Amino acid sequence: MKIIVCVKQVPETQDVRLDPVTHNLLREGVKSIINPFDLYALEEGLRIREQQGGTVTVLTMGPPQAEAALREALTYGADQGILLSDRAFAGADTWATAFTLAAAVRKLGGADVIFCGKQAIDGDTAQVGPELAAFLDIPQVAWARKLTFVGPERLQVERLLDHGYDLVEVQLPALITVVKEINEPRLPSFKAKLKAKAATIPVYSLSDLGLTENQVGLKGSFTRVVRVFPPPARGQREILQGAPEELAAALWGRLQQMHLR
Repeated sequence: MKIIVCVKQVPETQDVRLDPVTHNLLREGVKSIINPFDLYALEEGLRIREQQGGTVTVLTMGPPQAEAALREALTYGADQGILLSDRAFAGADTWATAFTLAAAVRKLGGADVIFCGKQAIDGDTAQVGPELAAFLDIPQVAWARKLTFVGPERLQVERLLDHGYDLVEVQLPALITVVKEINEPRLPSFKAKLKAKAATIPVYSLSDLGLTENQVGLKGSFTRVVRVFPPPARGQREILQGAPEELAAALWGRLQQMHLR
């Protein structure tokens, strides 16, 4: 079983800063972590490898410092980490990011299963996983909370929904995005930490992927951030104080007034 897990290095929430000109996230010199949802994707990939055999390759796109995320992924037990890094990749939107990741997956010879976290905590778009599946022309199932093999090349997936879950089956190869309810990530082992420290991390550049500058990064993006601003104030606010019975009556009165407007 050939498994690829896509991860993203994201700034810690309290350290998020934006470039005042480009409005892109500033990542250089900022303390970063593996996107938390991606750790659940990695854990699920490791569990599938333990059940079915095979290898787990972790893939990320980012500046040179993103190598740290791959080494951390190796401490959890991944077999290999691949870094996509080139100045031409900078400023990519979700389309250009997924396009670049797809080129890397093809270079690696494809995969039986590709795992992604449901979304990244910096962008919160939840678009890269499904877009990657579209570029690779493989089926995808989002918001997976449980996976069960029902054949050598077929997965049964419980998809988390607002009102419960539904059950679908998918033929491999496929891409799965996972929610945190799917598992509990393991702790890194000391042996794996030593192995990760000495591991060689291959770096794929623009030329390695056979792409052009107009296909990736800011030039290959269909969307751009043109302005960042706080949401406007939502009008007047009022704080009610008093006993619960008084507050209930006062609140009911306010609601009636709003209904009559």
